[in-house]
This record gives sequence, structure tokens and C-alpha cells, in this order.
Amino acid sequence: MSDLAAAETQWHDWIEEACDALDVDASLVDVKTIHGLTKRIAHGYDRPMAPVGAFILGLAVGGREGADVGALRAVLESTIHGRHEEEA
Repeated sequence: MSDLAAAETQWHDWIEEACDALDVDASLVDVKTIHGLTKRIAHGYDRPMAPVGAFILGLAVGGREGADVGALRAVLESTIHGRHEEEA
């Protein structure tokens, strides 16, 4: 098993445990989407805002029945401009 595969197994186990503890459906956790979003925020705006952005997306998804995660992510990503662009 590769290091990445071992890490992903460990991540999956933690996701299951965390979701069970909070009574959340673990199948709704899309690690690739979350990593993609946080990478975009970290590099396109500011690294400390990456987890904050993921939290904001989570609030948006959790607050809407049948939420379209992709559409909400696109709206959130449309706000990523400014800091690094202003410094350039």
C-alpha cells in the first residue's frame, strides 16, 4: 500500500468517526472537492481563509434541502479575488 493510499484509508476512518459523532452522513463528504476548494482559496486569496471557506460552503449546503454542492462551490469560488491579485 502506498503512503497516499494509507493516508486516504486513515482519512476515511476519521471521516466516518467524525460523521458518526455528529450524526452526519459520511457519504456526503467529498475530500477531493473540499481539497480543490481550499487549494483555490489558499492560492487565489489567502491560505488562512481556506478552512473558513470550506466551513462557509458547509453552512450553505447544510442550510438548503437538496443543495447543489457544485453550484454553491462555483458561487463561493466567484468571490475568490483580491488579495493576491491586488499584490501583483
